[in-house]
Amino acid sequence: MKELKELRFNESNIQLKDNLVKGSILPEKVAELNRTITVQGNTVIEGPVYAHKLEIQDGDLEIKGAVFTQLELYVDSGAKGNVTFMKSVGSANSIVSRASGLKPTFYSDVNAKTVTLYNAFVAGSVYADEVILENCIVVGGVFATQQIDLKNCIVGTFNTPSVRVDGVVDLLLPSAFSIEKMLATAEAKLYNLSLADLGSLFKGEAQAPCSGKIEMNIDTDEVKTTLTNEEVQKTLRSYTVVGKVLAADLLDTDKFQNHFLLTAASLGSQLLKTYDMGIDKDGKPVSLTFDRIRNFFFDILSGKIDIQVINGKFDIADITAKFRS
Repeated sequence: MKELKELRFNESNIQLKDNLVKGSILPEKVAELNRTITVQGNTVIEGPVYAHKLEIQDGDLEIKGAVFTQLELYVDSGAKGNVTFMKSVGSANSIVSRASGLKPTFYSDVNAKTVTLYNAFVAGSVYADEVILENCIVVGGVFATQQIDLKNCIVGTFNTPSVRVDGVVDLLLPSAFSIEKMLATAEAKLYNLSLADLGSLFKGEAQAPCSGKIEMNIDTDEVKTTLTNEEVQKTLRSYTVVGKVLAADLLDTDKFQNHFLLTAASLGSQLLKTYDMGIDKDGKPVSLTFDRIRNFFFDILSGKIDIQVINGKFDIADITAKFRS
């Protein structure tokens, strides 16, 4: 990034290019509530941002404070470079990024009425009425009051009345939830990574033989529960792998270090120091930096890192012996 020019302003509409904003962009009078901010590239904003509309025409952009827009946060489809939000991002209406030339990074939660993201990494969770995610990673959960569309994504979990899936969708936690039955295309595949040896993969080592991803069947792995009281009856569907991990108690899942990896990712900018997961196969410490974790999950998403399918075979004698001891 070339040297930035410091900028101070009070205009109703702001254009930023090659600028360093040493502070916040917040309205100081009523006229500035309808201010539009346009970022044309190579910009750093060190404080929080409020705008009627925030349009990102090109990267690089880093906003170190929280962001809120009244109308929308919009990334142009032709934008390239890096776009990074270090704190929570919210909008009273929409957050949209369909650009194929960049991977927006959210260090915290995303909250809006509608959220549409392509190629994004979200360290927190996504909250909206309607969510569309394609080629995205959400370490937390995706929570929608109406509908979620997932295509080629890794998400912690989801909870929504209606969900549609396409491509390969991986879950990091054992269960996800919907009210209506999940809609899936013929090409859709759903996997659960709760027993995958992510720690070894992150260090470049061989996966534990008893670990791996679990392929989920949308029909047979659905658990339907009906909740009733005197006035209301509600159906909840859970897509869970609990019934397929009878032998999981035989595994020492702490050795996988999945919880350590996911916690470091979800903390984002709040991680006060850099931890490591031990030594890799070359004898070098494996540091848990945010960029390294993000690249690791994108390598899984793209297929560059292949997670083995878990071997479901076990000996019942091993289970009974464990209970006797």
